[in-house]
Amino acid sequence: MSLRFEEIDWRPTPMGDISLRRRREPVSGVDVHEVKLGDEFLMSSLFTAGEVALADIALAKSTDPVLDVAVGGLGLGYTAAAALEDERVRSVVVIDTLAEVIEWHQQGLVPMGERLASDARLRFVHGDFFASVGSADGLDPDEPGRRFDVILLDIDHSPRHVLHDRHATFYEAVGLHALARNLKSRGTFALWSNDPPDEEFTAVLADVFATAEAHVVDFENPLQGGKASNTVYVAVK
Repeated sequence: MSLRFEEIDWRPTPMGDISLRRRREPVSGVDVHEVKLGDEFLMSSLFTAGEVALADIALAKSTDPVLDVAVGGLGLGYTAAAALEDERVRSVVVIDTLAEVIEWHQQGLVPMGERLASDARLRFVHGDFFASVGSADGLDPDEPGRRFDVILLDIDHSPRHVLHDRHATFYEAVGLHALARNLKSRGTFALWSNDPPDEEFTAVLADVFATAEAHVVDFENPLQGGKASNTVYVAVK
């Protein structure tokens, strides 16, 4: 197999075929890890600024000395790793519906894998984030009804570009109210989006939470040249 490209793992799942690939980026010469679900690119280690900013912006909103964090969507682990950089973070629960993605981290097949798996503050949960948000047990199966200081979400491409139709209602008022019940008083919810700020969605957030805002995160795009951007929505209960 060429050193320029390697398919590390491929498996069929109920959501479609998922694959983990590593390729050598010809411009920079670095190894890039990519995750695909069917024909959808879910994550690339070449573009992580938005995922890191998701944690950094959200945690900066909190003045509490100790923080318990829940992360919806594991991906390549950059959001969870950024949360662990904050010394106030006591615990991180990462919920992912794909057991395969969790196994990649536990086996050290992805860049952040060993770092996350070795941190005693972090625990992986195999489950459906969206179903758990609306359930009586909540996001932590080991502690039903548990509430968090910060909830970070990076699963769909954006509130309007979802991976599955059943996710769509989460981004409406009913779904966001259910999410808010999993937060402590003055808790923070933050969401990553690949699309520009959506004023209509920000207005829905503002109806559910005390405050809501959209942050544009710019970063260099070595593939196309120039800059690209993601959006991070932040809402405080």
